[in-house]
Amino acid sequence: MATPAQPERYEPKHKVRFITAASLFDGHDAAINIMRRILQAHGAEVVHLGHNRSVADIVDAAIQEDAQAIAVSSYQGGHIEFFTYMIDLLRSRGAGHVLVFGGGGGVIVPREIAQLEAYGVAKIFSPEDGRAMGLDGMIDHMIKAADFDPASLASAGPLGATADRWLAVARAITRAEEGLEVELPAGDRRAPVLGITGTGGAGKSSVTDELVLRFLADFPALTIAILSVDPTKRKTGGALLGDRIRLNSLGSDRVFMRSLATRQAHRALSAHIEHSIALCRAAGFDLVLVESSGIGQADSEIVDVADLSLYVMTPEYGAAMQLEKIDMLDFADFVAINKFDRPKALDALRDVRKQYRRCHGLFEGPGDEELPVYATIASQFHDRGVNSLYQGIVRRLAADNGTPWTLEGTSAVPAGEPERHPTIPGDRTGYLRSIAHTVRGYKAWAEEQIEVAGRLYQLVGARAILSSRGGDGSPEELWRMFEEITGSETASEARLADLDAEIRRIAHQLDDASREQIADWPEIQRDYARDEFCYTVRGREIHVPLTTASLAGTRVPKVQLPRCATWPEVLRYLFLENVPGAFPYTAGVFPLKRTEELPTRMFAGEGGPERTNQRFHLLAAGQEATRLSTAFDSATLYGEDPADRPDIWGKVGESGVSICTVEDMERLYAGFDLCDPTTSVSMTINGPAPMILAMFFNAAARQQARKKLIASNRLKAKHADAFQPLVDGKDWEALEPLLEAGEWDAILRDTMQVIRGTVQADILKEDQAQNTCIFSTEFALRMMGDIQRLFCDWKVRNFYSVSISGYHIAEAGANPITQLAFTLANGFTYVETYLARGMRIDDFAPNLSFFFSNGMDPEYTVIGRVARRIWAIAIRSRYDGNERSQKLKYHIQTSGRSLHAMEIAFNDIRTTLQGLLAMADNCNSLHTNAYDEAITTPTPESVRRAVAIQLINALEFGLLKNENPLQGSHIVEWLTDVVEEAVLEEFVRLSERGDVLGAMESMYQRGKIQEESLHYERLKHTGEYPIVGVNTYVDPAATIGGEIPLTRATPDEKNARLAHLRDFHDRHSARAPEALRRLQEVARTGGNIFEELLSTVRSCSLGQISNALYEVGGQYRRNM
Repeated sequence: MATPAQPERYEPKHKVRFITAASLFDGHDAAINIMRRILQAHGAEVVHLGHNRSVADIVDAAIQEDAQAIAVSSYQGGHIEFFTYMIDLLRSRGAGHVLVFGGGGGVIVPREIAQLEAYGVAKIFSPEDGRAMGLDGMIDHMIKAADFDPASLASAGPLGATADRWLAVARAITRAEEGLEVELPAGDRRAPVLGITGTGGAGKSSVTDELVLRFLADFPALTIAILSVDPTKRKTGGALLGDRIRLNSLGSDRVFMRSLATRQAHRALSAHIEHSIALCRAAGFDLVLVESSGIGQADSEIVDVADLSLYVMTPEYGAAMQLEKIDMLDFADFVAINKFDRPKALDALRDVRKQYRRCHGLFEGPGDEELPVYATIASQFHDRGVNSLYQGIVRRLAADNGTPWTLEGTSAVPAGEPERHPTIPGDRTGYLRSIAHTVRGYKAWAEEQIEVAGRLYQLVGARAILSSRGGDGSPEELWRMFEEITGSETASEARLADLDAEIRRIAHQLDDASREQIADWPEIQRDYARDEFCYTVRGREIHVPLTTASLAGTRVPKVQLPRCATWPEVLRYLFLENVPGAFPYTAGVFPLKRTEELPTRMFAGEGGPERTNQRFHLLAAGQEATRLSTAFDSATLYGEDPADRPDIWGKVGESGVSICTVEDMERLYAGFDLCDPTTSVSMTINGPAPMILAMFFNAAARQQARKKLIASNRLKAKHADAFQPLVDGKDWEALEPLLEAGEWDAILRDTMQVIRGTVQADILKEDQAQNTCIFSTEFALRMMGDIQRLFCDWKVRNFYSVSISGYHIAEAGANPITQLAFTLANGFTYVETYLARGMRIDDFAPNLSFFFSNGMDPEYTVIGRVARRIWAIAIRSRYDGNERSQKLKYHIQTSGRSLHAMEIAFNDIRTTLQGLLAMADNCNSLHTNAYDEAITTPTPESVRRAVAIQLINALEFGLLKNENPLQGSHIVEWLTDVVEEAVLEEFVRLSERGDVLGAMESMYQRGKIQEESLHYERLKHTGEYPIVGVNTYVDPAATIGGEIPLTRATPDEKNARLAHLRDFHDRHSARAPEALRRLQEVARTGGNIFEELLSTVRSCSLGQISNALYEVGGQYRRNM
């Protein structure tokens, strides 16, 4: 396809300001990040809100920022309600002039685009628009439409500090920025100004947010204005006004925020900041915070406009001498050494205090602890250091400015130095570099052994030729000769004494492991030449035929061994590849595939639990094993209950099933015995995973309790009734009294010990890519650890506590090498985290599983092979894990990124190829996407075809009768080595940035994923990356979606969800408050939160629990 014609870039006549965001309960921010970057490059000022933004969040931002336009991506359904509600809210608040742009790939189909544009949305961009206009053309279209002067619009009325007056304040600031005269109302109110400044990346916005949250909590009537300044790009004139994304406090209607671009080079503040402060004071705000852009050592502009100033820095300022160059230390009223969990923090605190004394002439006192120099970790929930800083600010405001605020009854306690409890201890940092060294060391050792074996094979071969004894010269015969020579110090033939001596000398370089492998090779060959193979799993012998007959009568071996004719060939195979089920597990972690259970996972989720239950039964019909995979709607993914607010209501039951109570969970899996050995359940949920998992275990235990009641005649019902939520019209609360004291606890524990399945619960990947984080990262990791701790204590062996996911990293835009490297690095981070909590590697490693995407790029061919080998070597050699711990089990889902809205019938072809590769590489389970998922929740017809792809591959495709078809391929072996080394190089890069958690702080992973996503999109748009039906071999008559029926939750289903939730709340209104209080107390006192959740979910809904945990663990703070 030819590159779309690029018209000359439009140059706006006015300063154009955009609000950019992803819609509510939507973490798919790759596209909007690309758009906001290009908007900046085209000269726009961009206020980026990030993912999961409600209509109110976006409209508030548009009003406070006096923006000309909003750009929102929406990929999770509910777009009709979302965008129409946004238009309604803008109009009702006097901001109907703000243009709204949107996009959602193929999710928003043409007829819905027409409906939204008719309602008032300026433009919804479709994939066809992208193909025709290109990225730059789309941006030009948006900027041109938004190129008007807000200051020229009608007056927004009088100034005020309440939400209904925000537009007036914002418009007045806009006029001030343009140099227009703004009349200030008469009055003598003079709100104090706190100036906050510091170096870029010091965490100024996080500190600001934490201070504002404390002010709001302590003073219920206080109103606050925040003026935040960011630099204008000198080259393009654009600006990223990025501080708003970090402030969770903006959810309050007592906080107004306005972002200002410097609009000139070499300035930390806008030239109009003083006028803006005056306007905020005139509006009646009680406190004004001014946050500057990042400054250098010589900058101290902030003190000219502030009553009190706070300088935020980190411990990484270089030598102590550098402190003497920092101008702000001469003027600052407060200094915060943020990110105090970093190395050398204690030294920094000492040195900064010394410098502060010198700068302020405080040589005679006060004591160090009384100086206004505070150690803080603003990213840590309820940080003691931030509490101390806040208390100091409140006292100074009262003393210097006469504010009536006191600290009596403050919530900002305890105060003091931060608690420095790193997730991974300092002596374990650099673990990724160590793992790279371990894997490379193993391979180097293997190559040395292969080289030694080669020399010995040549010498012994020569010896056999020269020997009078002869022999058949087979590898087996030569090995016997080698053992005879090395087992004796005298030569059997005098004329060969020198040769025997050389063999003995070199033999000392051959390790015992190498000798054992060579000696065992003939037996391995005999084992796989038999008709049947026998192996043991958990004490049970399994017998499997080793061949399958084709129609032509060919006996196809399930495992084909290489034709190794020499010892080095044997060692190369056994050390680097080996048979399936043997270290390093390159070919697979089990000797053979299960014959009674295909790897097929049946993925479903739509509407309410009853509708998804019907889909599960449809998918499971006729299958020998039931392997259910559950997709949850976006409200559930973000830990929220259904609600009737339009932007929430529109999302209920879309793109997944709506679950908010334990009773929903019972209905979701009704009719399935969740503890049957042939049943397993996978749940794709992350942020609220602990709550959803607790509901699932309760639902399964209720089934087992009903079974027990029926078996003991305490309940008159049929066996099958045990798996229904109602028995003879009685729900669980009516049946529970039939249990004896202590019986429930035993049933719950027994259930968890036998049930099979997986919960995704991968919070690191969420922060890096998918964005369904809801709690602070530290708190989320703690809850993950609590789940695994309970699994260890209760001996849960058949359920995976986490599915460490690369799939969503790939969906966010990462290439296959980055996906694999980041995912394995996350896995090793969980290992280090759990070890730091005192768990043993062999107690928790078997509960870890992985989840990868399979796309069209060549590296996907070996993604499983590389993952298994790296994991096995590292777990064995670095962590001393046993064989079970060394086995990396993983699930594959075919690429969602390769599903295209154009020519959707072609998607099945791509999915077939991807599924074929996954099965050839011995994935442990597989989900094949439906061809219409780029547009809608899959229909019964498309899902049946997706399952058929797997069945045809598994049951019909002849080559897959063999279970190691990739072994022996030169290109596969080359790719394995190349991809493996690329992954290890990425480990080193991550290690240089502080391993995974350190790299996350600097947003390394997120930035790399976004860069790779942009690279793909540009190549796709130019046609350099060919995609059939999209940018090459295009059908001019093709339309997006065509006549594909759209699967949407009905209004009746959505309303039924609200009715159930109200009923559940009413029935548990007496028990819920105490249950939530107990949960919070367990969280505060360091108890096991997950163990308590197993009780909490019995009387509380998902949203109630999420909000209770926010109060003790903190909400997630978004990153750019």
